[in-house]
This record gives sequence, structure tokens and C-alpha cells, in this order.
Amino acid sequence: MALTVQITKRLPEFELEVSLMAASEPVAILGPSGAGKSMLLGCIAGIVRPDRGRISLGERALFDTEQHIQVPARERRVGVLFQGDSLFPHRTVAENIAFGLHGLPAEERARRMATWVERTHLRGLEHRRPRELSGGEQQRTALARALATEPEALLLDEPLSALDTHLRGQVEAQLQETFAAFGRPALLVTHNIEEAYRLGHQLLVLSRGRVAAFGPKEQIFRRPPTRAAAQLTGCKNLSQARMVADGQIEAADWSCKLGIAPESQSAAGRTPAFVGIRAHHLEFAGVDFDEASAVSSGSAARNIFPSWPVRVSETPFRVTLFLRLHEAPADGAPHHLQAEVYKEKWRKFRDRPLPWRVRLAPEALFLMPE
Repeated sequence: MALTVQITKRLPEFELEVSLMAASEPVAILGPSGAGKSMLLGCIAGIVRPDRGRISLGERALFDTEQHIQVPARERRVGVLFQGDSLFPHRTVAENIAFGLHGLPAEERARRMATWVERTHLRGLEHRRPRELSGGEQQRTALARALATEPEALLLDEPLSALDTHLRGQVEAQLQETFAAFGRPALLVTHNIEEAYRLGHQLLVLSRGRVAAFGPKEQIFRRPPTRAAAQLTGCKNLSQARMVADGQIEAADWSCKLGIAPESQSAAGRTPAFVGIRAHHLEFAGVDFDEASAVSSGSAARNIFPSWPVRVSETPFRVTLFLRLHEAPADGAPHHLQAEVYKEKWRKFRDRPLPWRVRLAPEALFLMPE
């Protein structure tokens, strides 16, 4: 069973225009606040009416402007967990989970409630009220309530955003388990890049109501098709670019010429406008590669430049280096590139004499059209 969406909805600042298909693998919808992510879920759920288009779930049309179809939200068989979706405070966990099952016989309601209590690891909490639960337990209860109706599709709007790091890990593990067993269309909205990568198999990148990228997550992260997709998937290093020779580009913002891999050029077409490289793909001489060996190998020697740190930003486990290429930075000089390294690697070269030699491997570069 597939969920197919082709809709347009005029919003105050832009037009939401989305085409997607989700089947048995979860789709993570990534984008900044105000990009139209929640509005898209509202249209699918039947809470918001699109201006035109079609939404179908398997053979059932849920919305179709040409055929004048608008199935009410309660009849769509779509489970929904919106951001901040509150439980009924006066009802117990069991009563919250069974709330949408009032049309079923008592025995079936009890069976489904018990099933989802077990699957969402809420056993022993059935008689507690929401105020007696942790944030993670509340979210698992809301998820169980959405799934107890046995929906044909599942929509989740930033279900982890209000949780602390520990609880987020617990609920994320629950979602991974749920998606593996669900086997039907599931859409997860998030603005967290790592969360999108861990939970989604397919990735839809939304920017001001338009699809900047849609497809397998590995492909989009490895070679984003547009500048917007690169930025929204966390690429810190982007430069305007132009072809100067076969297999070579000029990166204007980095003040250098770069050799590129054939697959990068073919992916961008004949006239690439931008080049990018992810911060964790920058390589350092003496740690990631031996410069003497690289020089002797010919083409591998391309894209090696002297670099100086403009500033350094540390977290408990990683270090971000803001690097200037070609010459030592004067006071107030901007950086060219960001590099992200784990602290174990940072300790290996942080005390080495400057300049550090940094390599932008041709296979790590990706080109994007205008």
C-alpha cells in the first residue's frame, strides 16, 4: 500500500507544492521552521484542505479536486501524532490508548489496548494519568493511541522535539521498532538532520513549500541535487563554481581551482554553479593521508592546500575548525572552510606547526546546478 501526494496549497508567504510517494519505508521530512512541513501533514490527515491536487492511500482517494473528493479526517484511517499532542489529562494510560476504539466491542478494545501497552513498553503504567508519567512515557502513550486504531498510514510531527537527550533516545528507539513492524506508509517531520537520517529510509527536503530533494537518504547526503538541499542537510562548505577545464573547476569563494571526480561532473550537468564538501570530509596531511605519497601518485595530489585556523569551537566529543586557505589570516579575516573532527583525531595534529595541509578529495566534492 502506498501513500501518494500531489497537492498545492497557497500560504501567506509562499505556495506549498509537494509531490511524494511513501510505501513501506519511513520518509523523514526535513526542513527549517516555516517550510510547510506541518501543513503538509495537516493536508494528508484531512485537517487542512489543499487548494488542488490529489491524495490517495492505496486504491482509496482521500482528496481529489477533480473528482470532488474530501474524505473527513476521522474516516481516513491515518494515525497522527502532532507536535505537543497532549493526552487527555483526566484519563489513564489505558483510557487514552483506547480512546479511538469506542466503536469496537469491549473485548476487542481491551485486546488492542493490551497489545499496544506491550509494544510501547508501558506495562505497569496502565492506570497512571499523564501527570504521573515522564515525557518519554507520555510520548509512547500518544504513539500507542495513534497506532491502536490500526491506521493504514502514520504521520508524526516532531515527536522528539520536546524531550531531553535521554528521553529522546528512548523514544527514538521505540520509533525505530515501530517503523520496522508497521510496514506501511509513515512520514516523520523533523528539523534535526541526524534524527532524519537515523529514522528515515527516504528523505524529503522541503524549502519554503517546495521539494528541494526527495529520494534515498544516502544519495541525498552524498550528492545533494540542489544548493538548498545541501544547506538543509547540513553542508557547511559551499562555493560558487565554474568549469575551467575538463575535470577542473574554480571555486570562487575558496579562491582555488579543484580537480573533480567524473561522477561529480556528470551529476551536475554541463554548467555547475556551486561546489560543496561536507565538513567531516576534509582530510589533514599526516593523519588522513601522506602528502609525499599523494604527490607521487599524480592525480591524487590535486586539491591539497595550506590552511590556518581562524578559530576553533569544541564540544565534548567533536571540534569544529574554521580554516583559511593559502595564507595566514589577518585580524578579522573570514574563514574559507569548516572542518569537523572527533577529538581523538584533533589531538593528533593540533600541536603541529602551521600551516596544516588540508585536502579536498575529488570524490568528496559534489557539484550543483544553478
